Amino acid sequence: MRVVIDIDTIFALDREQPPAERSLPWEDNCNGLAVVVEPKPHWANDLLVYKLTSREYCCYRDWTENGSAARFIGHVDTTGDDVMMKARGMIAREIADGLWC
Repeated sequence: MRVVIDIDTIFALDREQPPAERSLPWEDNCNGLAVVVEPKPHWANDLLVYKLTSREYCCYRDWTENGSAARFIGHVDTTGDDVMMKARGMIAREIADGLWC
């Protein structure tokens, strides 16, 4: 019997891992500022945090220490929403290809 898994379940399972071991982005907020945390690639020193709806980012360490007062830097083309949509699209394609069961 084939078990069907959905995108939200995959994200929830990934969220059970400590931040440094997650492979999918996740939403976070502090003092009303919503962000998306992008997981750290193997070569990076720190995770990146993108504001949900504007093209700005900062380092995860700055976000965890300073929350909404973290120093955000402009980014030419990426918002937190872009990061989440790209990850959700990737998972949807993998499910359609039968890579998740």
